Amino acid sequence: MKIHDWHTGPYPARVRIALAEKNLQSRARFVSVNLWKGEHKQAGFLAKNFSGTLPVLELDDGTFIAECTAITEYLDALDGAPILTGVTPREKGVIHMMSKRAELELLDAISVYFHHATPGLGPAVESYQNAEWGFRQRDKALRGMHYFNAVLKNQPFVAGEVFSMADITVIGGLIFAQLVELPVPEECGALQAWYARMQERPSVKNRVAMSVPTGANI
Repeated sequence: MKIHDWHTGPYPARVRIALAEKNLQSRARFVSVNLWKGEHKQAGFLAKNFSGTLPVLELDDGTFIAECTAITEYLDALDGAPILTGVTPREKGVIHMMSKRAELELLDAISVYFHHATPGLGPAVESYQNAEWGFRQRDKALRGMHYFNAVLKNQPFVAGEVFSMADITVIGGLIFAQLVELPVPEECGALQAWYARMQERPSVKNRVAMSVPTGANI
């Protein structure tokens, strides 16, 4: 497998963490796509992923699979335990629901804030910005943090009793929050404590070290 990504990207982090949780790193080769140079928006990459987003999984038969959820589903079908997307129908439903909420209410909202209300990836990439929309999405992300804080007051993981894709999605959101200097509110103690635990997991701690391009800034 080839993983087209950028080593510090919050969305690529989701697949890197999933690979490590399933101990599949040795079966993947990373291909760097430089976000800061806009390589993900150039014709060569768009031929791999029409959406121009990272990461993308490339299989030996030439198939390209984009979207973190789809890639995680593939990895779960490829290999056994741990299963990150759920085993029973109930688990699958809850995990996918919570992962989607993490995307909508946290990760994607922070992405919009980054691309619209900060310099983002720079003028060569950010061809259109709407700061008002960006700041609205920043506020949405903060509300999302409060939501997940309430969830984590009552259970050890985002979707219940076991670590899952839903946790990985929230981790991706908080990685992005750190990159844009959007701190978790002080009153969100449960979310802060959970994230501290998650950062001790080897899959989270070592995600960047899986592949760092020569001379790249971390």
